[in-house]
Amino acid sequence: MSNWLSEREMREVAPAELDESASPVPTRVVSNGEFNPLPQTRQQKRVESRIAELGDRLGSRVGLDRREFLKTASGMAVAFLAMNEVHGSVFDVASAEASDFEAANERAARLASQRIFDDQTHFNRDDLRNPEPIEVGHFAAKHWNPGMLDEMGILHERFQFENYLKEIYLDSDTDVALLSTVPFEDRPWLLSNEQMALSRQLVNGIAGSRRMLIHCAFTPGIPGWLDDVDHCIENLKPDSWKGYTIGDPLAPANAKHPWRMDDEKLVYPFYEKAQKAGITTICVHKGLVPRDYEKSMKGVWRHATVEDVGQAAKDWPGLDFVIYHSALRPFVEIPDHDAEVFEKTGYIRWVSDLAEIPEKFGVSNVYGEIGTSFANTVVTQPRLCAGMLGTLLAGLGDDHLLWGTDSTWYGSPQWQIEALRRLEIPEDLQEKHGFSALGPDTGPTKNAIFWDNGARLYGLKAQSTEGAVTGDAIDTMRAEYRATGITRSNLSYGYVHAD
Repeated sequence: MSNWLSEREMREVAPAELDESASPVPTRVVSNGEFNPLPQTRQQKRVESRIAELGDRLGSRVGLDRREFLKTASGMAVAFLAMNEVHGSVFDVASAEASDFEAANERAARLASQRIFDDQTHFNRDDLRNPEPIEVGHFAAKHWNPGMLDEMGILHERFQFENYLKEIYLDSDTDVALLSTVPFEDRPWLLSNEQMALSRQLVNGIAGSRRMLIHCAFTPGIPGWLDDVDHCIENLKPDSWKGYTIGDPLAPANAKHPWRMDDEKLVYPFYEKAQKAGITTICVHKGLVPRDYEKSMKGVWRHATVEDVGQAAKDWPGLDFVIYHSALRPFVEIPDHDAEVFEKTGYIRWVSDLAEIPEKFGVSNVYGEIGTSFANTVVTQPRLCAGMLGTLLAGLGDDHLLWGTDSTWYGSPQWQIEALRRLEIPEDLQEKHGFSALGPDTGPTKNAIFWDNGARLYGLKAQSTEGAVTGDAIDTMRAEYRATGITRSNLSYGYVHAD
């Protein structure tokens, strides 16, 4: 992870929201401001071109221009057909969905009731006016989701509360969202713990149900950090905790307070407080570092690995440790090299290490979360994405993998939801590595990832498909919104590489 974009780097990017392709599934990497986005790959250009071709041809048959057609359920199917043509048969999609509105709409209606718990979502404070935190959006807009960008003033609004509500609760099938933040050492956080608590109060008060959950961020080593933990426990009552072992997520090489999960002196007193308070889910950011991490992050990069997870989990069996991003290493590049290594060896840096922890340490309280890691790999190296899920499911168990999207950095999470619904581990990978199939869109494995596993951790009635949140004000608003015929914007927000 790099510092905020410099003036020179800003000249090399463009607003993702202005991308003309407006693909329903991203075809470029979008950066939110934490890193410089990479150029679109040759494969991504082929996918984008094929989506445009099919969108023009099929849209003209029903009297729609390409942009409007690609907002429909048939347009979403077109994107996965194009990806299969380029990457091989990885996604379950029928050509009839693309050419037949009725078939596509029937599928969408069937899946609309599938329960979705998004374990990682974000928006920014209203007073955050500088471009810095928006760059996860630029990498994604260039390489995955080119529809994301706009002029800077409007761009900030895209990452604020009102648009968050629209993207998460109206433009996607997400039922419950966990709101998170990014804590920095010497600058304002994206959201303070207090602001997250107020957001939860507002959303759940309007909904009349438990639609939003929150983290409280904890920052070991910062002066007064344990007092802040006590304040959160007593006054804010978070649903879980979030920490960054690298210290400062945007300037880790200069971080003053990196820490280890198994630090008995520094961190174990926090675990004791969390366990005593009954807030026992500890979420920790791992992975997502640049290719030159050993040089650019100096000694701090080891804090991004999972080498400290197993002992902490063994020492604290009463806590559940959720490793965010499942520790996938690539962050500021398309994961081509990691895909090549996986194809040859079956190893995925740090992800495979995470998957080995339960057997190696004899623990059952370690979970993987796939925000950003899924988004990046599924549209750039879908076989690697499938292998990542297969590796995690085999090692952690199909009851220990959580759905997360890191939205709204990448626009509405609906394209990611659709990608997992359709993704299958290719048969050759299943045979070579002993992976089990992911199965159908509403099969037990995908339902577990989308809802059951997170719902069990957070008390959301994991085995119920009714009653947890249905029939509330959000459901009413969603039904009214969709009845208007308003369609997804297919926008992503942030920066893409300027061609």
